[in-house]
Amino acid sequence: MANLRDIRNRISSVNNTQQITKAMKMVAAAKLRKAQDRMTQTRPYASKIEEVAGRLAENSNATNPVMRKPEEVKNILFIVVGSDRGLCGGFNNNLFKEVENRLHNDFQNHLDNKTLSMVTIGKKATAHFKKRKYKVINSFPGFFDDIQYDATSRIMEVATAQFVDGDFDEVYIAYNEFKSVIAQNRKVQKVLPIDTEDITKSDSDNASKQAIDYLYEPNSQAILDRLLPLHLNMQLWRAVLESNASEQGARMTAMDSATENAKELERDLRLEYNQARQSAITTEISEIVSGAQALSEN
Repeated sequence: MANLRDIRNRISSVNNTQQITKAMKMVAAAKLRKAQDRMTQTRPYASKIEEVAGRLAENSNATNPVMRKPEEVKNILFIVVGSDRGLCGGFNNNLFKEVENRLHNDFQNHLDNKTLSMVTIGKKATAHFKKRKYKVINSFPGFFDDIQYDATSRIMEVATAQFVDGDFDEVYIAYNEFKSVIAQNRKVQKVLPIDTEDITKSDSDNASKQAIDYLYEPNSQAILDRLLPLHLNMQLWRAVLESNASEQGARMTAMDSATENAKELERDLRLEYNQARQSAITTEISEIVSGAQALSEN
């Protein structure tokens, strides 16, 4: 049986770990509330821009370079949104597995020909895909230390410019969509080229809105040219906010599980300690009785 001092040291170590995980859970809960507020405020705005841009493109003759459909898909860009820190369960690994499965199932030819490139957001995504020798053309570790709309806009604007110039024929965003504190949806979403049919088919009231004859000022082309870049920027901004909220929820859940596991381990160690202590006391009593009997016989 383990030494009593060793068991006491283990109990102390587990108790300290429990205090750390409990504190991390509380910090994650506070961050989650803020992240959820930003995310819920952004969702309606992003959805409305998507709806207006799709309806405008479908009901007018306006076009834009970001709507260009390539004759042949030669080069593809993936923007993967991970996290900067760990201790959040399977948050990162589940997303990365989903991305890799998608790449090997649907884009194996591009992987073999080195025509698939990646932009990684977050330290974990950067480390994961660079270690596995994917073609990472740009990375943003430490991105979540200070989440700013301007930073995500610059990333999307560069990707959009590369698409317009013909460097890439398709652009995808991979991220964790917030579903609940304990669950996330892993999403791989194509953002370029913009397909107005994909945008408008989610609008249940689309038929009635198409019947309305709108007047555009100055004209539909000018409005579309302004809306589509904003729509693309909002898609990445929303993905970052969704991912951040999902990360905090995953960390909160992971730290809660770790705290409960530490409590259970501490209970088991205290039981083991009491059993070892009782055994030691019984042994000492037996030795004393045996010694007393030996003296009395003499």
